[in-house]
Amino acid sequence: MPFRFDRKEHLALAWTLAKWMLLGTWVGILAGAASFVFLRSLEWATSRQAEQPNLLFALPLAGALIAFAYDRFGRGVAMGNDLLLEQIHNPSATVPFRMAPMILLSTVATHLFGGSAGREGTALQMGGTLADLAAGPFRLGKQDRRMMLMAGVSAGFGSVFGTPMAGAVFGLEVLATGRMKYDALVPCLTASIVGDLVCRGLGLRHHLYEPAVGPLPPIDARMLLWCVLAGAVFAGAGALFSESTHAVQTLSKRWVGAGWARALLGGGVVVGMTLALGSRDYNGLSLPLIEASFGQKVLLGAFLVKIAITAVTLGTGFKGGEVTPLFCVGATLGNSFAQVAHLPLGMFAALGFVAVFAGAANTPLACAIMGIELFGGGLAVPLAVVCTVSYLLGGHRGIYSSQRIGESKSSHVDVLSETVGEVRASGVRVRRPRIFERRGTDEGP
Repeated sequence: MPFRFDRKEHLALAWTLAKWMLLGTWVGILAGAASFVFLRSLEWATSRQAEQPNLLFALPLAGALIAFAYDRFGRGVAMGNDLLLEQIHNPSATVPFRMAPMILLSTVATHLFGGSAGREGTALQMGGTLADLAAGPFRLGKQDRRMMLMAGVSAGFGSVFGTPMAGAVFGLEVLATGRMKYDALVPCLTASIVGDLVCRGLGLRHHLYEPAVGPLPPIDARMLLWCVLAGAVFAGAGALFSESTHAVQTLSKRWVGAGWARALLGGGVVVGMTLALGSRDYNGLSLPLIEASFGQKVLLGAFLVKIAITAVTLGTGFKGGEVTPLFCVGATLGNSFAQVAHLPLGMFAALGFVAVFAGAANTPLACAIMGIELFGGGLAVPLAVVCTVSYLLGGHRGIYSSQRIGESKSSHVDVLSETVGEVRASGVRVRRPRIFERRGTDEGP
């Protein structure tokens, strides 16, 4: 076959590359700057809560005000991350700009007064909102606007955690379980890298976890079998987290009609739980508890306490993300698993850190890459194992209700719904497992 070079094809591809590198850079600049402002605000709120612990007693009132503000001004953006996922799947109306300042202020308030929440939700919503705003002057079509939103999600994730590679993959992977589309790879990768560079360039220094893991044992067959077992345990924790948060949300709406009253009640419950525990380790981001999980033994049931206090906080109307609480759940559970099995604490705290998130968010590749970025390449194989097992055994539910079911996780499970949220209502159909699939109606294995 003679050599063939299609000049028009390659010029078109070069134009596509240049176009999305420029647009991705613009999204990354906006999202990175927003993440810097948010993380600095969060640092202030966390330090104020530590300096003035009595602020906790105002948590119910803060929750009522947050819920009232969303009921009065933010009904169109109250869905948060799920609204972004819906707009990516079916681009229609522009994401209202008020989503960004409302989620920023409400998340900072949640942390200032001692609620248990994370930060990824805020970063994703700000990144997505700013990306959609940036798309306006260019008069982009639906497909291009969809890719801008995906870039905003990647930039928000990558910049808020300091993991640009994981951020890029997260933006591609979170849309649908079992399926990734690579058309947005360039904008997602560009936006995530630029967002992280901007956030760091403005002076933000992310926490370094790799030294805390300590020396690693030989990664042999025995250790990998322990990783498989740990992955199954982490899958259960991720499912428990997502189902608990959803259950609290559903029951509180059934029992209490007004949003402000639900948040008032939820804030009171969190205050009561904190006083009963006699510790503030489970409020806010719980970063000291996460750090302790890498080097010392923690309470065996610490992960259950973090799940409970976070489920009440987020399920009753407070704002924030789920990921950092999932990091805490995973790190403390990994620590507990290592204590019981007499395994290295730091290693299994690191594995749990990302694997519980992988199961709850249905994003195994992004989480494995995140683990490598945070903990180093020495854990690459164990990270891949625990994230894959957690993802598979975590089922077809998760923390993002608008996440679509791209492919069933098993040929023996028929998913009857289009989204993760709908699975809770309609469930799945399980067929009798066979060791070998039949090739037709009449043939044997």
